Amino acid sequence: MDDGLKCPACGSEHAYHDGTLWICPECAHEWNPEAAAGDAAAPAEGVRDAFGNPLADGDSVSVIKDLKVKGSSLVVKGGTKVKNIRLTDAADGHNIACKIDGIGAMNLKSEFVKKA
Repeated sequence: MDDGLKCPACGSEHAYHDGTLWICPECAHEWNPEAAAGDAAAPAEGVRDAFGNPLADGDSVSVIKDLKVKGSSLVVKGGTKVKNIRLTDAADGHNIACKIDGIGAMNLKSEFVKKA
């Protein structure tokens, strides 16, 4: 057993090897140290815009194409700037909640915006 290997979740020294994974009996966290070492430089998963830039609450974004507003004849034109977005965990794919001037509160998909 590797004496220097500790659980990355809780820091426990009682982790044990099981197949390809290490398991912590105290917090039940499972991890692969080889994969974790390769992913150290990779950014954490999160909401990204159409060009792969990470988004955060409070960011400003621009719409990249004309979007029809469902249930209305309104259209959000490409190039519209949206300030102070909020990221949500919507199941329908609309993961940005925002307020657009002239339209009001609505949800957008991150694949149709770019970070401003």
